[in-house]
Amino acid sequence: MKISKLQLIYLAALSMLGFIATDMYLPAFKAMELDFATGPEQIALSLTIFLVGMALGQLMWGVASDKFGHRNTLAAGLVLFTVASFGLAFADQVWQLLTLRFIQAIGVCAPAVIWQAMVIKRYSGQSQQIFASIMPLVALSPALAPQLGVILADSFGWNSIFIALTLMGVLLVAATIGQNNDPAENKPTSMAADIKALIGSKAYLGSVMMFATASAAFFAYLTGMPEIMAQLGYEAKDIGLSFIPQTIAFMAGGYLGKVAVRKFGDEKVLRQLIALFSVASLLIFIASQWQLTSIWPILAPFCLIAVANGALYPIVVNRALASAKQSPATAAGLQNSLQISVSSLASALVAAMASQAQLVTGITIMICMAGLWIGYVISNKHLSQHFTKPDNARVVSEE
Repeated sequence: MKISKLQLIYLAALSMLGFIATDMYLPAFKAMELDFATGPEQIALSLTIFLVGMALGQLMWGVASDKFGHRNTLAAGLVLFTVASFGLAFADQVWQLLTLRFIQAIGVCAPAVIWQAMVIKRYSGQSQQIFASIMPLVALSPALAPQLGVILADSFGWNSIFIALTLMGVLLVAATIGQNNDPAENKPTSMAADIKALIGSKAYLGSVMMFATASAAFFAYLTGMPEIMAQLGYEAKDIGLSFIPQTIAFMAGGYLGKVAVRKFGDEKVLRQLIALFSVASLLIFIASQWQLTSIWPILAPFCLIAVANGALYPIVVNRALASAKQSPATAAGLQNSLQISVSSLASALVAAMASQAQLVTGITIMICMAGLWIGYVISNKHLSQHFTKPDNARVVSEE
């Protein structure tokens, strides 16, 4: 079944919603602080609460989706997200803000998980290329969402940001209701048995470890870079502009990776990407040991990591979920929960030693590089067996 352009846009919108909801209101923190008559800590806590909800909710929706079908579960999650977004637009107490942000996060976990399962379930022969088409677009979300938030907050007030999220939710609910419902699996196995099988699969576990550690390197950099640049004397506007090159690099990596996989196959491309990631990580580590006068000795090699990640994410996500076709949504939920957890740990490590951000960022990225290699070794122990099965052989050849 060949995917239509309209369906590709729909899946891309689902994949971007969580990032838009995370970042769109960030420029309105000061205005919200004044309206809620509270300190910056309470408003910032709403972001932490949201990330906790994202980490907790994804596995739940994955299990529910495999049990009740993708469309119905996705619609339920989107409705929950939409109702919470509408409530946030009219919140006037901090406890309401925190409670509704948590509920909003739980709701948005449904599209974050289920779109990946839908790709595996409906378009197995094209899944690699679909992931490679959508994931670079996801990289735009953290860059564009705050800009849209600034426009809305300056023109209509911070409440309008959540009204916009409500309208997005309504449109996606309507589009989801019009989808065919992928039937529930009706498997005799329990959730615990599914999770045990996933963790016991070297192909799945190794691929998820690669995804999580590559993402963790990104989070470590994003956490450390503002402090590193501030210590070097850069202004706030320069810090904001510094994120543009890596966004472009990530998107370029996604496109180049898509072309390269089609020409050379994902295994050969993956090895080259891990090598590129390793060289770039080593360059950042070396730079982190010196007294710098410019950010470029760190920024330039990190753009190489961004290129590698842009091409690597679709490969390892496709491998992880293709190895778990009996419960793709549960697999996607567990994968995303582990990715957020590992990335949060990397971010917390850098944040805890922010006074030495340059040094600790370099060390953390090297640790992530080691984790990436370990994941590759684990996944390749059963790789040949996994990809010589008739159905998978057909999938790989088609991709």
